[in-house]
Amino acid sequence: MSDSTNTQDFSSQLATHLPYLRRFARAMTGSQSSGDSFAAATLETILTDRSVMDGVDMKTGLFRVLYRIWSSAGAPVDEGESGLKARAQKHMALLTDNSREALLLHTLEGFSFDKIAEIIGIDQSEAAELVQIARREMSDAVSGSVMIIEDEAIIAMDLENIISDMGHRVTGVARTHSEAVELGKSDPPDLILADIQLADNSSGIDAVNDLMKELGERPVIFITAFPERLLTGEKHEPAFLISKPYAEDQVMSAVSQAMFFSSTETLKT
Repeated sequence: MSDSTNTQDFSSQLATHLPYLRRFARAMTGSQSSGDSFAAATLETILTDRSVMDGVDMKTGLFRVLYRIWSSAGAPVDEGESGLKARAQKHMALLTDNSREALLLHTLEGFSFDKIAEIIGIDQSEAAELVQIARREMSDAVSGSVMIIEDEAIIAMDLENIISDMGHRVTGVARTHSEAVELGKSDPPDLILADIQLADNSSGIDAVNDLMKELGERPVIFITAFPERLLTGEKHEPAFLISKPYAEDQVMSAVSQAMFFSSTETLKT
């Protein structure tokens, strides 16, 4: 196989994993712009020196390089000066080192504990322990009200049960854009969990943006069957994005992260 073919294969594999690398970077930093900067630095490092990927598979190597760059920069997060973000920064200071990142890698990105250990540079047993620590510390730190925008009744019921079991209050379920705006006005939530495509063919993104205009900024989690379509770098993108079909752990992690970290970036269509 020629060098050009090898290069094309390598680039193709990078492109496949890039949307998820960017998702992790923004969830880790709390900002689309900051996350994308670290993702870009990761790609530059790998394209300059492929040896940084030695010993691991492509996806694990990508995330390992990103984590090393972010750690060497002092593990920065987007700093807020008031409101939700200010409270989130106080919570962040109390977390056990590496625990939130381990939780993100495990639940949001689906890495096993042995892969998390390779990415962070710790033992596998420590990786498992960090995930449990993060769940405990984050669930103890923040609770609040959650509004669900979802047109599929079974999924909406499942989400209600998960969120209620976590100790949060569900303000209600909206199936359409208009229902979402009305519900949000009548009982403003602390967090919004929204599907992208709604029953009346309206956009959950539009509903959220209209709610933000009415209620002010607040954390948002989007759910979609095609996350790669929203992680293109062409528009503003959400920090928290759950793929369908989802696992309970993914929802729990995203809700805890969003409540705790209070990212307020939303998509603009």
